[in-house]
Amino acid sequence: MSRQKQPTPDFEAALAELETIVQRLEQGELPLEESLRQFERGVVLTRSCQKALRQAEEKIRVLSKGADGELVERDFEAADED
Repeated sequence: MSRQKQPTPDFEAALAELETIVQRLEQGELPLEESLRQFERGVVLTRSCQKALRQAEEKIRVLSKGADGELVERDFEAADED
């Protein structure tokens, strides 16, 4: 069995595909081999989405008021993940 590497879609498409995979897996009607293939694809999509979100966070700049009332640009600080 040859495995073809599927291209990674953009964030919105990856998220939609991931939601579809989760729904299919939750139904529990897929054969074991197909469930494993779907799970593996889901892992790839999850990593792709996480990478896209990290890149977006790096690009975000936040404007806030400084002590003198002027707007100051600073780096976005994400909340710590538990």
